[in-house]
Amino acid sequence: MTLSGLTIERVETFAVALPTLRDFGVAGGAVAVAGRPSIRILVKVSADGVCGWGEATPIPAWTYETAESIVTTIDRYLAPAILGRPAWDLDGVTAVFDRVINRGFSIGAPLAKSAVDIALHDLLGHALGVPLGVLWGQRRAERIQLAWVLSGQTPAEVADSVAEGLAAGYRAFKVKIGLHAERTDLAVVAAARAAAPDAPLWVDANQAYTVDSALRLARELHGLGVTEFEQPLPANDIGGLRRLRVLSPLPIALDESLRHPTDLATFIRLDAVDVAIAKVQRTGGLTLSRRLCQLAQDSGVRLMGSGLTDSDLGLAAALHLFAAHGITGPVDLNGRQFIDSAYTGETTVQVSDGVAQVPTGPGLGVQVDEAEVRKRAVDVLAAP
Repeated sequence: MTLSGLTIERVETFAVALPTLRDFGVAGGAVAVAGRPSIRILVKVSADGVCGWGEATPIPAWTYETAESIVTTIDRYLAPAILGRPAWDLDGVTAVFDRVINRGFSIGAPLAKSAVDIALHDLLGHALGVPLGVLWGQRRAERIQLAWVLSGQTPAEVADSVAEGLAAGYRAFKVKIGLHAERTDLAVVAAARAAAPDAPLWVDANQAYTVDSALRLARELHGLGVTEFEQPLPANDIGGLRRLRVLSPLPIALDESLRHPTDLATFIRLDAVDVAIAKVQRTGGLTLSRRLCQLAQDSGVRLMGSGLTDSDLGLAAALHLFAAHGITGPVDLNGRQFIDSAYTGETTVQVSDGVAQVPTGPGLGVQVDEAEVRKRAVDVLAAP
C-alpha cells in the first residue's frame, strides 16, 4: 500500500477501565490506587481500511488533563480538524493541532494530542507493514533496561518494594520524593540505597521543592550515590533551575519543564539543564518528542527516558522513541508495575528481568483486541 492517498476517515476515543495492580503516588497526589480501575483513553484512527491505536494517560495529579477533558478535546476539536487530511502528514497534523488548541506558554492539551499522534504513527506502520524504527529509518537499540519505581510512604515500605523489584529481575530504581518532609524523604532514599547498594538510583521530586530545600537535599543525596535529581522545582521556575543547576552536586534532569521542544531550547540557551527527559505524552506525541530528542543530542544535552504509567500502547511508543535515539536505560516506563493492559492480544511488549524488547511488529507492534476495548469502555462524561 502507498501512503500518498491514505486519508484520515475516522477518529474514535474509548475510555477504558484497566485493572490496577498496586498503589502509586507522586508529590501532587495519587496516580493509581489498588482496587480502583485505572482509566486510559485509547484512540483509534482509521484510513482506507487501515487503523492505528494510541493512548493518553489522564493523571490530574501530574498535569491538568483529565479523562473527561482528553475525550472532549479529541472528539470536539482535534478529530474534526484532521478528517480528510493525509495520514502521512504528521508535521501538518501537529501544526493543525497547535491552531485548534493553542500552545499558550508552552503546549496545549499534550496528552490528547499525543494519543492521536501515536495512533497515526501506528496506522502508518501498519499500512507499510513495518515497525516505527523502519518507518523513521532510525533504530539504535533492540533492548532497553527498565527501572523499578519506588513510591512508598516509609523507609520500610520502600525497602520492601526494592526487594520486590529485585525479585522481579529489576536492577535499577527510581525513588519518588517530595511526598514528605525533607528528613523523611532522605530516609526513604537512604532505605532504597541500603536495600540496593550497587544499583543505579535516581530521584524524582515532581516539582515539590524550593531552590534552597532542593540544594540541601542534593548535597545529601549525592552522599547516597544518587545519580540524578529529576524536576526538583516547579516547571516554570527557569531562574531557580538555572541557579540550582550551577550549585547542585547532582545533575539536574528536567521533565515537566519540557512540554515542547522550544522549552528545551530555552533551557539550553540559559545553560539551565543537565539532562532532558524524553516523555512521549508530555511532549504531545512522537512527532514533537523526536524533535526534542534530536535537539538535545545536537546540543550535547544528555537524554533519559520516562513514561506516564502507560499501558502497553504508550509503553511501545516510548520504547520505539528511545530505541531511535539510543536511550538504552535505565528508563522509567513503569506501566507494567502498576496496571494490567487487559486489551492486548497475543502480540504485545515483551519484558523479562527488567529489560524490555523493542517491538518488531508493524507500527507500535501491539495487537489490540477491539472487542475487549469496547467491553471495558466506560462513559466518563456521564453525570456522577
